[in-house]
Amino acid sequence: MTEQLTRIQTVLEEERTTMTEAEAKELLDEQGLSVPTGEIVHSLDAAVDAADEIGYPVVAKVASPLVQHKSEWGNGVGVNVNLEEADAVRTAAERIFEAAQRQGIDVAVLVEEAVDLEAGLEVIVGGTRDPSFGPTVLVGLGGITVEVLEDTSHRLAPISTAEAVAMTRELEASPLFDGYRGSPAVDREAVAEAIVTVGELLETHEEIREIEINPLLARSDRAVALDALISLERND
Repeated sequence: MTEQLTRIQTVLEEERTTMTEAEAKELLDEQGLSVPTGEIVHSLDAAVDAADEIGYPVVAKVASPLVQHKSEWGNGVGVNVNLEEADAVRTAAERIFEAAQRQGIDVAVLVEEAVDLEAGLEVIVGGTRDPSFGPTVLVGLGGITVEVLEDTSHRLAPISTAEAVAMTRELEASPLFDGYRGSPAVDREAVAEAIVTVGELLETHEEIREIEINPLLARSDRAVALDALISLERND
């Protein structure tokens, strides 16, 4: 927990209130959640080296505290998926760095293993610190679906794994967790553990204002945090 607190304090000392995706995933990884293998790089050659080490296909994303909506950033160059060879990685990284240069900001590139979205169900798991009730957690379908359907379940944190499983069963989309039209059932308990983890982080670190894992890819054997955002606030 000390290392986590140090990581949070470092971000706040840099006068930031938002962790980068890589920083947020490191925090989640330390809590035992699965995240894609990835590396932050600062040059084209390093991007290719990282991709070679991770293994193709990979994803290349802009990494900066100044960029929250990566897919919309730089006229769409902020997120590059299913890169299958070195030249594609180099081109993607080059576009990211060039867009940053045009905007006059410094960025890095996050190179990660590509994860097949068709192999699971996209879920959102999140939590926030309500001024009246304290830490609360939520679960729902992920991606843009959560905004369209507003099919979510909420609880006050902390909660047990059993309570978190019950949250997933409250969703109108609950049958999708058990498999639909030939798709395999997903690990509902792994999703529940992610909900519990979010609640524990909010309970343990008062500096955390909000956590959003979207999407959390629920698969038959585990759940993987494909994107994560953690917002902070000072408690001075």
